[in-house]
Amino acid sequence: MLEPDKAANAPSQNKIIDLAAAEGHDADIPTNLGTATPTETTVPPSRTSSNADEREFREKDLVDIEKGRDYGSTPGTEDKEHNVTEKDISHETDPNIVDFTPGDPENPLNWSAARKWWSVALVSLITLLTPLGSSMFAPGVPQLMEDYGSTNNLLAGFVVSVYVLGFAFGPLVIAPLSEMYGRLPLYHTCNVLFVIWNLACGFAPNLSSLIVFRFFAGTFGSAPLALGGGTIADMITQEHRGTAMALWMSGPTAGPVIGPIAGGFISQTIGWRWCFYSLSIAAALTTAGSMAVMRESYGVAILNKRVARLRKETGNPNLRSKLDKGLTSKQLFLYSIVRPAKMLTRSPIVLLLSIYVAIVYTYLYILFTTFTVVFRDNYGFTTGTAGLAYLGIGVGAILGQIVYTLWGNHHARTRMAKGTFKPEDRLPLMFPGAIAMPVGLFWYGWSVQAHVHWICPIIGTTFVGFGLLMIFMAPNTYLVDVFTLHAASAMAANTVLRSVVAAIVPLAGEKMFATLGLGWGASLLGFVAIACIPIPIFFIKYGERIRTKYPVKL
Repeated sequence: MLEPDKAANAPSQNKIIDLAAAEGHDADIPTNLGTATPTETTVPPSRTSSNADEREFREKDLVDIEKGRDYGSTPGTEDKEHNVTEKDISHETDPNIVDFTPGDPENPLNWSAARKWWSVALVSLITLLTPLGSSMFAPGVPQLMEDYGSTNNLLAGFVVSVYVLGFAFGPLVIAPLSEMYGRLPLYHTCNVLFVIWNLACGFAPNLSSLIVFRFFAGTFGSAPLALGGGTIADMITQEHRGTAMALWMSGPTAGPVIGPIAGGFISQTIGWRWCFYSLSIAAALTTAGSMAVMRESYGVAILNKRVARLRKETGNPNLRSKLDKGLTSKQLFLYSIVRPAKMLTRSPIVLLLSIYVAIVYTYLYILFTTFTVVFRDNYGFTTGTAGLAYLGIGVGAILGQIVYTLWGNHHARTRMAKGTFKPEDRLPLMFPGAIAMPVGLFWYGWSVQAHVHWICPIIGTTFVGFGLLMIFMAPNTYLVDVFTLHAASAMAANTVLRSVVAAIVPLAGEKMFATLGLGWGASLLGFVAIACIPIPIFFIKYGERIRTKYPVKL
């Protein structure tokens, strides 16, 4: 609770947002404020806040939103006539404002640890399954093309990458809809539709229909990629966010690796269609589990539901959420759908880091769409054993996951304990990843070119997997920390850009290797990776200056 003399000088909500912008957050209407917001006290008309008072408020009472601790508030009394408690209506300047109160059990930041981590685990599992579907049947593509009577290599690559193209379009609609209706309905709806469209892939009568079904499966499978970062920001405090982000982001890196290993043996033993059937079964079980366990975590949706209930109970139509932006559904949708594009065009932080992530993510799919042919033609791998070629990237990603989780979280918590933590402290681990990536690409390409033992190029891809994880994890966690109020939009911008690039560029992968050879083809990718090394160095050194001196105003 604020002391009376401080409470009287508490700044307005607009001032709070201005202060947040000064500290590096977005300055427009926040989307994730529902996770924890200040409950203002009544400000006497005759008093105004001085700059010194505002600084004192920010330093002592206005706790960072993303940490989820309580702001000062004035206790209310129970409305006996309508049986409405202070939990439901915060007694501020406007008594019709409905807000979270300190210790409110409906505030996701106040949930029990068990509920939080069960939710994180389920979102992470869904985020593993949907990217897994992007490459699970890749080893069976030659068999698939034979069944459909096609020899078009471009279509053979596109039937794999079109799924990732769905990842690009899905977040553009899913993210704004989640701001209108909450995250939970979008999770459930998209999970069910993912099962349906993925099952349809297994029954596809021709190649054209399979491509269409794959696109829609990817579109609805993008939900956990678009919403997962926001879900974690909703309920996990900053000091524990690194672990949650590492668990969640393991899906987009581990999923495409695990998929071909299982898919290779499935395709060889019972046919490529069972790649889709088995994935649909796993997704259906996960969807059922999420419906039983997951709860709405988006603060705006929670308060809107509370407002609707209280209006019905009290008969007061003037009640409204503290987080009500005063926008119609159409305005909110349009406002939200353009935000990721604005962030890409107006924020050098979002743009450059998203480009870098898109480049390394593209490398992953270039390798995925060519591994089967490379190891079959050069080492005599079968459809089943071709999936084992993906193990190198998987092992590297696991090693990267361990290093990132242990060192990254330890480093962040040490800085937090000293009170010196800043979002840029997430970025140093990008540098070893930036070095490992070109090393792995050179190693892989030239070892295959020289026809050395097959284990050698797979060891090379271990460095690629390690670099991928580091370059993938650090920027995403950094963006969540920098744009906490707009974490979902930052994640959507990142997802859209990397998915578009990863869907299109790999189509030229096989032709590139055929023209340049595996050695020089992989070296070309390695040289581009070397050219990108200054990006993490730049943001480690200048990131704080950019976000504080030039805050993004959307």
